Amino acid sequence: MTTEPSDYVKSLPIGQQIPFDADGIPGWEIFPFEGELKVKLLEEPVLPEPPREGEPGGQECRACAAADDAYIWADEHWRLRSVSSASIPALVMLEPRGHYDIGDLPEDRAAELGMLFQRVERAILALGGIARVHMMRIGDGSLHLHWWFAGRPEGMLQLRGSCLLIWEDLLPKIDAEVWAQINRQIAQGMAEGGGVALV
Repeated sequence: MTTEPSDYVKSLPIGQQIPFDADGIPGWEIFPFEGELKVKLLEEPVLPEPPREGEPGGQECRACAAADDAYIWADEHWRLRSVSSASIPALVMLEPRGHYDIGDLPEDRAAELGMLFQRVERAILALGGIARVHMMRIGDGSLHLHWWFAGRPEGMLQLRGSCLLIWEDLLPKIDAEVWAQINRQIAQGMAEGGGVALV
């Protein structure tokens, strides 16, 4: 358990104003904000870090506690969850049934990831009107491994790249009935390769 900041963290300008870098993301055409913005001050590090959901001392793992009806597709080892509502054409998470993070994922489950990534991408692209499927793993909130898949709408070049999920927070939510149909289509697309559509 780490209790001292790393040399990198010690080198950061904690508590100092950091200017926007026009050559960085704020200068990119995909950056969703304009006008006078200010970078937040970096706060002091918190060490040791508090436990994530599913870690000893943390909250109970919601993925482990969730029944299959919280998911849109499942097979023996994996489940695909949709968010309750979104502003982009597709936003789902792939999770193992077992309580693993990427570092302790059994080799046979890890070997399945490439094929599953392809299947999720194909199911999302089959919706039509999707230019790209962005995939990411962010594990700061939960120990339970979860891969995000986000569909970027075709033609919306301003939504390209790493700012897509910021745009997802800003754009109007998709109608609930339309969103349910999108999830059914993704689940059916996944089921064509095995497993069961749950919606």
